[in-house]
Amino acid sequence: MIPLRDTVPANTIPVVNYLLIGLNGVVFLFELSLGRHLDTFILHYGLVPARFLDHLHSEGLRAIIPVFTSMFLHGGWLHLVGNMLFLYIFGDNVEDRFGHFRYLVFYLVAGLAAAATQVHFNADSGIPMVGASGAIAGVLGAYVFLFPTARVVTLIPIFFFFQIVELPAHLFLGIWFFMQIVSGVLSLGIGGDAGGVAWWAHVGGFAAGAALFPFLRKPRLA
Repeated sequence: MIPLRDTVPANTIPVVNYLLIGLNGVVFLFELSLGRHLDTFILHYGLVPARFLDHLHSEGLRAIIPVFTSMFLHGGWLHLVGNMLFLYIFGDNVEDRFGHFRYLVFYLVAGLAAAATQVHFNADSGIPMVGASGAIAGVLGAYVFLFPTARVVTLIPIFFFFQIVELPAHLFLGIWFFMQIVSGVLSLGIGGDAGGVAWWAHVGGFAAGAALFPFLRKPRLA
């Protein structure tokens, strides 16, 4: 399922959401410029679970830096575009409801929770974890509760054909979340690196978003 747009108009310009999308794009272009040095760059700034736990004991808070730098790295065009599509569609409304600064803090905290969840389930992995999807999953977790009546215009591939349907947001995101859990559970049997996707980061980010949204939304005026 590919989301095309939602039915909830934003009341403010989502400045932070646009900046996050732009920053992810700029960092990816920088990655492309690195050529043969890209692997070293990813290894240094990506989050490597096994290394992170070792460094956490020896370096303290400095070890957390890759948690945040990894959120702005991507493994390819499809990885970047897919993540930014979800952020573009759902992030503006969440920023609208939280306010700009609180949305930025929320995004980073959701990414932190996502990383912690992935490290917990995949502590021995030496593969760098990169991508904004954990933080974006937090946005989805908040969205589904903030906008329970929203609908998502969705492109569904059926063999060689495509069908455009309008789904309730809670159904679209519920299916998405269920798929992350199933994939995460299945990945445990093969070391947690199934397909190179950090499934548990998605689960942790979504859960964090669902847990945090009541504390961050702006009060409605009477």
